[in-house]
Amino acid sequence: MKMEKVVGERFRERPADCVIDSHALMVRGGYMKYVGNGIYSQFGPLRRICRKIEGIIREEMDGIDGQEVQFPVVMPASLWEESGRYESVGSELLRFSDRNGSKMVLGMTHEEASVQLVREYGKSYAKYPFMIYQIQTKFRDEARPRAGLIRVREFTMKDAYSFHTSQEDLEEYYQKCYHAYERIFARAGIPETIAVASDSGMMGGSLSHEFMLLTPVGEDSVAVCPECGFRANVEMAESIVENPQDDVQEELKLVYTPDIHTIEDVCGFLGMPEEKSCKAVVYQKNSDDKFVVLFIRGDLDVNETKVTNFLKSEIRPAEITEESGLHPGFIGPYDLQGDFTVLYDRSLQGGMNLSCGGNVEEHHYTGLCMERDCPQAEYHDFAKISEGGVCPGCGKHTIQVCRGIEVGNIFQLGTKYTESMGMQYLDKDGKEKYPLMGCYGIGIGRLAASVCEAHHDEYGPIWPMAIAPWQVHLCCVRPDNEEVKAFADKLYEDLQRQGVEVLYDDRKVSAGVMFSDADLMGVPVRVIVSPRNMKEGCCEIVTRDKNVQKKAALQDVKKEIAVLIEELSGKG
Repeated sequence: MKMEKVVGERFRERPADCVIDSHALMVRGGYMKYVGNGIYSQFGPLRRICRKIEGIIREEMDGIDGQEVQFPVVMPASLWEESGRYESVGSELLRFSDRNGSKMVLGMTHEEASVQLVREYGKSYAKYPFMIYQIQTKFRDEARPRAGLIRVREFTMKDAYSFHTSQEDLEEYYQKCYHAYERIFARAGIPETIAVASDSGMMGGSLSHEFMLLTPVGEDSVAVCPECGFRANVEMAESIVENPQDDVQEELKLVYTPDIHTIEDVCGFLGMPEEKSCKAVVYQKNSDDKFVVLFIRGDLDVNETKVTNFLKSEIRPAEITEESGLHPGFIGPYDLQGDFTVLYDRSLQGGMNLSCGGNVEEHHYTGLCMERDCPQAEYHDFAKISEGGVCPGCGKHTIQVCRGIEVGNIFQLGTKYTESMGMQYLDKDGKEKYPLMGCYGIGIGRLAASVCEAHHDEYGPIWPMAIAPWQVHLCCVRPDNEEVKAFADKLYEDLQRQGVEVLYDDRKVSAGVMFSDADLMGVPVRVIVSPRNMKEGCCEIVTRDKNVQKKAALQDVKKEIAVLIEELSGKG
């Protein structure tokens, strides 16, 4: 490919709306173009990168006996009604009616379609196990798209679904896919990706893992213990809190606290640390708008995923009215009156001499002792694990909270979909049973953007050889020089005949513009043919990461390039 023919503009200025480097570089480098909120078109270079990622994924999925299929983008709502997700999934699922008035959905995930495809095929135990997968564009009406391809509404994804007749078989295959994912991310150029235990969310199932690229710009938080290797998404990581017992149990007293609402202000006014306070966080259920009042230690944050899972209902921050009987800023667990769902976090268990709301305006209690004053309380884990917290694995105060980008996920779904959609098989004894499912996803565009985020400098991406848009970027400096142009043209032709992917820049532009564009293209090997090099009887060979910078004799250039490609491909 000649550089002058590559569709897309490259420019030096960082776009003002790009909040992370990979987004900025991929816009500046002519990889993609904004179309609408969370929707992008891909130019040729990014499409080449994504095709290579897809090729790696296909090799690994085929290597664990996966069979590629294709599901429809648009599906009748009846499929999702069978599984129960048509109503349970929120506005992320795009629902519409066709010209005949039939209810339809735009696919954001394809569990229902996978079951519908194979439920007639899988009627006998002899057909199992098997796995099907697809690579396809999907649409999720994401509320807050951000960071370019990291969080979008339209995206291309590999999703795979395995079917089994026993939990043991599902677990065995789950491990195979787990290790296949490790190979995929290593081959794509981010071997530093880690797997963390995660919440299954709307997918359901008993066990799930997310594969995370740890980076400060990540949108997810991960709890990591360097001592024992514990790793989990903070959405599901257990929060363990220690409450030291006081020697004396204080009397419960109602204290006048005028114009004070926040925990910080209350504790400052009373001269107490935040860990000696009890705060109220109020939600409403989306299903029936009923209030949920959750009490938690004042220095901790609520993990809303845990609350949602416990209630089996989506929640939202409450809109507290005068008729509710609640007093915002002064809500406490002692003598709380009203028709509310009341929850208590484990951080309050055994709590003594706490401050809390007085359930009347401008008043708080001091001396709250949970066992004495709230004997009816049942405690559950609703808190976010925090930096320096107790590790659920080894029990030490060693938890570190890091940011990460989720580049893949795997789930053990069990019979959630096969049972709801009536997929059964006859076992060896002729009994009808529901097969168990596993689900395995990787976002293609997000993975490309994540590799760029992990491997770039201030000038552009540094693409790994395995997914780079081209292997070699040939720069013909001063193409008006006949000797330079003749040698560069022949080298371009020879490399192509040898099967090398070459991007050839013979534009009549300055060396500065040529090299700036080359940095933005991020091709691993750069070969520079220039009048000065020709006089010395050599070409300059430089890797994009600058780890290799050397001059090769003209007669050895093709051999040197081949050796370098082998080394950067991990084959040397």
